[in-house]
Amino acid sequence: MVDIDKGVAMSFRPDRYVLGLQEIDQTQVAVVGGKGAQLGELSRIEGISVPAGFCVTTDAFRRVMAEAPSIDDRLTRLSRLNPDDREAVRTLSAEIRRTLEGIAIPEDLAAAITRALARLGVQAAYAVRSSATAEDLPTASFAGQQDTYLNVIGPAAILQHISRCWASLFTERAVTYRLRNGFDDGMVQMAVVVQQMVFSHAAGILFTADPITGNRKVAVVEASFGLGEALVSGLVNADAYKVRDGEIVAKAVATKQLAIHALPAGGTQKQAIDPARQEQPALTDAQIVQLTQLGRRIETHFGCPQDIEWCLADDAFQIVQSRPITTLFPVPAVSDRENHVYVSVGHQQMMTDPMKPLGLSFWQMTTPAPMAEAGGRLFVDVTQRLASPATRAGILEALGRSDPLTGDALLTILERDGFIRPLPGEDPPGPLFGGTSAPIETDPAIVTELIGRSEASIATSERDIQTKSGEALLDFIRADIQELRRMLFDPQSHQVFMSAMEAAWWLNDQLEAWLGEKNAADTLTQSVPHNVTSEMGLALLDVADVIRPHPDVVAFLQHVDDEGFLDELPRLVGGQEGREAIEAWLDKYGMRCVGEIDITRPRWSERPSTLVPLILGNIKNFEPGAGERRFEQGRQEAWKKEQELLERLRALPDGERKAEETKRMIDRVRTFIGYREYPKYGMVSRYFVYKQALLKEAERLVQAHVLREKEDIFYLTFAELRDVVRTNHVDDQLIHQRKDAFRSYQALTPPRVLTSDGEVITGAYRRDDVPAGALVGLPVSAGIVEGRARVILDMAEADLEAGDILVTAYTDPSWSPLFVTIKGLVTQVGGLMTHGAVIAREYGLPAVVGVEDATRLIRDGQRIRVNGTDGYVEIRP
Repeated sequence: MVDIDKGVAMSFRPDRYVLGLQEIDQTQVAVVGGKGAQLGELSRIEGISVPAGFCVTTDAFRRVMAEAPSIDDRLTRLSRLNPDDREAVRTLSAEIRRTLEGIAIPEDLAAAITRALARLGVQAAYAVRSSATAEDLPTASFAGQQDTYLNVIGPAAILQHISRCWASLFTERAVTYRLRNGFDDGMVQMAVVVQQMVFSHAAGILFTADPITGNRKVAVVEASFGLGEALVSGLVNADAYKVRDGEIVAKAVATKQLAIHALPAGGTQKQAIDPARQEQPALTDAQIVQLTQLGRRIETHFGCPQDIEWCLADDAFQIVQSRPITTLFPVPAVSDRENHVYVSVGHQQMMTDPMKPLGLSFWQMTTPAPMAEAGGRLFVDVTQRLASPATRAGILEALGRSDPLTGDALLTILERDGFIRPLPGEDPPGPLFGGTSAPIETDPAIVTELIGRSEASIATSERDIQTKSGEALLDFIRADIQELRRMLFDPQSHQVFMSAMEAAWWLNDQLEAWLGEKNAADTLTQSVPHNVTSEMGLALLDVADVIRPHPDVVAFLQHVDDEGFLDELPRLVGGQEGREAIEAWLDKYGMRCVGEIDITRPRWSERPSTLVPLILGNIKNFEPGAGERRFEQGRQEAWKKEQELLERLRALPDGERKAEETKRMIDRVRTFIGYREYPKYGMVSRYFVYKQALLKEAERLVQAHVLREKEDIFYLTFAELRDVVRTNHVDDQLIHQRKDAFRSYQALTPPRVLTSDGEVITGAYRRDDVPAGALVGLPVSAGIVEGRARVILDMAEADLEAGDILVTAYTDPSWSPLFVTIKGLVTQVGGLMTHGAVIAREYGLPAVVGVEDATRLIRDGQRIRVNGTDGYVEIRP
């Protein structure tokens, strides 16, 4: 951070104010900023031409900042602003810019810059370009956030524009970008690149990977006449090319009406292009291929796909910028050069956020299927299953039924000649989802016994782990995970929920065929026994019933802002009862949270304040006894639907047989479908046992000065954590790098299907049976409902009223307490048997999932109509 007092006292060395590009490499970001470091490194690559120039270093910036009055106070105030408070950001950033532009450049600094100009030509034309230390980085490009000035002539003008570049660190857009991306304004500094101006015939951008699809084998070129500023600023439509393996595979020549050219006296101006040239390509095909070859050389040098700015002058390409493409989703690492196809685990688990390394480790140790990791997410490699005729149909049917967008994406890949082929040396793949389940008797005692065995196993684990610490703790957990796997993948457990799912599918298929009844199983599965997730939401209604009669407790909860509130409750009338009710709920459900499959996520028991808005919402929206009434209402609706269907079936030819068979399937689905939610509950319960013990061990490592904070263990894999416990040594730099990487992963949208080329394959519903303008999705809970849309991305910020329709990205089990209030559900991610769908059916809520971009296309507060029977959403006037 800049400190004015230290700045005045520190010794500034004039020879460090200016560095020639040839003296710079990519390790010197702190000295010359991201752009300067990239340009210096580019100039070292054989065969790559970079305009000659130099960098005014961050030493110079600090020297000027040291002259600025009250700068530390202003930077502190700036770092505390909310990026959405645009007026405050605009006012304070403008104040800082005016201050910096008003400071005269010290004589020795100006002399150092002038000497560098003299070596290149004092009266030559230059580009003066900002280069911040948080710019052109692998995790954040900051493209367009600071200023660039073209065709600047003369020392006085160049010094003036250098001051403007320093000040541009504090433009409103740059400050907002840093605030949103977690960069401290006080820690970011500005260097300035001064380069000889290139008077280009054509200029543009080269992406060494397709920025839209992510395909790493496809380069994309955009080209226009004149200086590149016309294209970068969006003034013109550019020619667009796609190149793969040295061959142009797509070409679109635009009508280019304007170009930007340099003026003899300095500066630039827009000029109309002669109509005869407007539809001529800016580059020849041979030049396009030559340019992409240069791009591949640059990409190889930097080790990642690049966003490159280029210009063409005198038939030679000059590279004026190259930065990582930060929006691409990473590709899982492989040891071969074969094609691979990956399916997202997060889309099946209703948790598409990135996971920290320890969370990824635990999930990989728990699951039976090998998983690939990329961007903080997990993927299953389905290449062999798609290549094998024995398994292809099964995986397409299973994934297509669960999520049609995933199924369609896989079909798209299969239609490509030669992309899918068996991997050499691989054994025939086994079933991805546990195979076909054996028949099982419809006996409620089976479910009771399975739950009892799980509870006893968790209790044993919780008892035995208490005596473990150090390496013994890690060894205990690794061994106990085998017991967790035994419980999760118990054949009888698998039989129970698979037979329930198959019964539900049978009911939907047969009753539609016999009676024209769509999605009949949705109503038939309301209020089933043993559904621990739906019971959780209803139980929170009971907590509200305990608190509702005590106005002092309600008033107190409305102002809770920390996690110590439970200890304060007994001071109030009715507070002890309220505390006991909340703690009893937490004893059963407190191990859950949003994104619960990631062991590192804070649990409700760790942050009970998360529940307070939900409890207050239940107090406001419901009368006493609502939980019991809600369950009984659903049970009655299911019973009435059953009687109605059986009566209609008996009236059909061969009706008694059809009714008898349907009754068996209804009994089976109602007996077993509630258990569908239990295995995950058992897993998360056990994860919490592990987490509590690991955090105690982490606290010991903090006390021993091995870790800075106990949550640092979340950024280590399980094996790395064991090594830290064994050696009492941790790589602080590794943890820092992992934290930076995790922040960058949070900005990425994970794909449902990804290839080893990095291509994101997006499926489509391919339906023509929906109203014009409707948003298409997968129907998972029947019924039609209209109401106010509440677009909620963070459950902690939910402010729902009875009758609202919840619109969100995904819902894992932790969202279930909200379901008691809403009357409909729309999500971007989901499938027929994912948790949100199961609970929506349990509560009788019309629901459509897998609606692409729902949270962007539907505005909060709009009236929408959700058709959970046919699978679409209409936005009402």
